[in-house]
Amino acid sequence: MEKAQVNDCEDVLLSMRMIAETLNEVINVLDREAIKAMIQKILEGEKIFLMGAGRSGLVAKAFAMRLMHLGFSVYVVGETTTPAVKPQDVVIAISGSGETRSIADLGKIVKDIGSTLITVTSKKESTLGRISDIAMILPSKTKNDLDAGGYLERNIRGDYKNMPPLGTSFEITSLIFLDSIIAQLITLTGASEAELKSRHTNIE
Repeated sequence: MEKAQVNDCEDVLLSMRMIAETLNEVINVLDREAIKAMIQKILEGEKIFLMGAGRSGLVAKAFAMRLMHLGFSVYVVGETTTPAVKPQDVVIAISGSGETRSIADLGKIVKDIGSTLITVTSKKESTLGRISDIAMILPSKTKNDLDAGGYLERNIRGDYKNMPPLGTSFEITSLIFLDSIIAQLITLTGASEAELKSRHTNIE
């Protein structure tokens, strides 16, 4: 890769503005009933399981950590210490496309078990969107939405409409949405910041 000379940071600021604009657009179209149903299922579930691949998997782990801070029994699918999923449990999948094969296949297994499946995705008519008990739709660009020209070519010719690369819009939107779910759960459970802090890891 050829080393470039940094003359300004305008693309950084422009990309941040576009992400903020996307977030505001998503807020205006969110299904309020789906949000309430998702929160209710989290409160009622015996155990909560999170799953996602790649960067969506990192978002899933971040949400799992916050749920742990709140005192929920929460696990990340794929970890060696994760127990078996039972019908009374809730599984939350994070997938922008709703078609990530590994996660979609696991979603089908979850449905066979009889557990509640909640999917956070941008595609309602995706495999995961269709089979989920609750599909939380966050309309945003995913890594599968690139046109033939691709991110870099659009950037060069000056079309910045989709400037943040690959699935960035979905991943950031889902991270903020799930952290906002935590804010609602804090209110509902009456948890204090001191309680959350008491469960934070102390052997880092």
